[in-house]
Amino acid sequence: MNQKLLDKIKNVPQLPSLPAVAVKVLELAKQSNQSLANVAKVISSDPALTAKVLKTVNSSFYGLPHQVSTINHALVLLGMQTVKTLALGFSLAGSLNSNKSAKFDYVRFWRQSLFSAVAARTLAKTIHMKEPEEAFLVGLLSDIGTLAMHRALGAEYDQLLDSCEGDQCELVRLSREKYDLDHAQVGGAMADHWKFPKSVADPISQHHDLTEGSYEPGSLIEIVYTGVLCGQVFAAKRPGMIERAKKDLATRFKLDEAKINEIFREIDSQATELSKLFEVTIEPGRSYQDIEDEARLVLEEITLQSQAQTRQIEIQNQKLKTEATTDGLTGLANRHYFDLFIAQAFEQAARSGRALSLLFLDIDKFKSINDTHGHQAGDAVLKCAAKVIKSIVTEPDLAARYGGEEIAIVLNGKDASAALGIAEQIRCAIQSEAIAFAGKKIPVTTSIGVATADSQQRFQSPNDLIGAADLAVYAAKEAGRNCVRASSPALHRGAA
Repeated sequence: MNQKLLDKIKNVPQLPSLPAVAVKVLELAKQSNQSLANVAKVISSDPALTAKVLKTVNSSFYGLPHQVSTINHALVLLGMQTVKTLALGFSLAGSLNSNKSAKFDYVRFWRQSLFSAVAARTLAKTIHMKEPEEAFLVGLLSDIGTLAMHRALGAEYDQLLDSCEGDQCELVRLSREKYDLDHAQVGGAMADHWKFPKSVADPISQHHDLTEGSYEPGSLIEIVYTGVLCGQVFAAKRPGMIERAKKDLATRFKLDEAKINEIFREIDSQATELSKLFEVTIEPGRSYQDIEDEARLVLEEITLQSQAQTRQIEIQNQKLKTEATTDGLTGLANRHYFDLFIAQAFEQAARSGRALSLLFLDIDKFKSINDTHGHQAGDAVLKCAAKVIKSIVTEPDLAARYGGEEIAIVLNGKDASAALGIAEQIRCAIQSEAIAFAGKKIPVTTSIGVATADSQQRFQSPNDLIGAADLAVYAAKEAGRNCVRASSPALHRGAA
């Protein structure tokens, strides 16, 4: 903290001094043996202050059943703390409104101060704090540091204020960056200078920064901190304040949505009335319903944006997944994905006892096609074969480009007979496709080997099943190509 600047601010001549009545009220409040009569005498010595206190006491802000005509009566009904708070509040308001600077935004100042005061008091009452009026006084003084910094630093600080649009947390951040000092620290120092008790000065200095270990849960410090956040819902001109305040109320004080809405409605109704009693202007503001409607619209917009972003991410992820698992030329699964798929399918088949078949398909005389018609023709042949296969082989089965002109097809739950039928269907379909390339028709045939893991023929691993299918396709080529052959123990022995 910039102590040098703080000392300079405290000694600025234009800073408001504590009114004489306020000084006497503070002195009496510190003396535990003072009678209500003595306090009433001090307040009543200022007729204007007395009138304001009585007007407030008789307003709906306190909701007393009968009119109160004297300070003594008010003290009896409401207690010393309540009346003392009102006296101090009105005294300070009068002092702060004297010698106004034309360049300072007093409407903004009082809007923040009154909403913070009412919010802190409402929250204190909600959680049954013993002296909720003390929370009101601290909330009322919470923004006093902005006025002090304005009078000490002038236009330079005013620009900082304007840039924040009422967001006090942003103001604290910018002030610390620029001055190593913020209005909360200045306000706490002023309260200490005015000889307010530590119980008042500390919450003012920490109302934007709860230092861990410096407060008890449910204490005045925590109440004022959250009260100021709630006040900013009405006083600030930035979206998102209501969500921040609601989250703080729910987390710190375990309040449900209904109770939180009740608190905000009470703040809304009482702050406007109080501004009239304090004879200050806060401008007609947005109602709590308006704020809720705005927040709902913002939330809907954010939700729509989030959904659009989520869809975009899903599309992008799917694209990346496809690129990672798909062969770029044929659109079939690639070799990497085939290896993962066959391993998983083999394990599931072994566990369930279901059959698992594997087809190995080889384009006949593929090298000759490339040599005669060119590699682009070979690509066209592979694409056409893949298209035919994809029309026949669907989930939960898998067709993959194994390598070169070899295509592997995994058939889940298909026994040898079913697998041979599918292999023959594929062979015939590809043979019937006369592939056109560069004005020529290219005849294409395939050799297909079939291996099945079932109760009749067992394999120790996926590689063994792949080896058996490979031997079967080799047997199909040996048989003259353009045919289907099944794996058998005899083939294995022959290979050995």
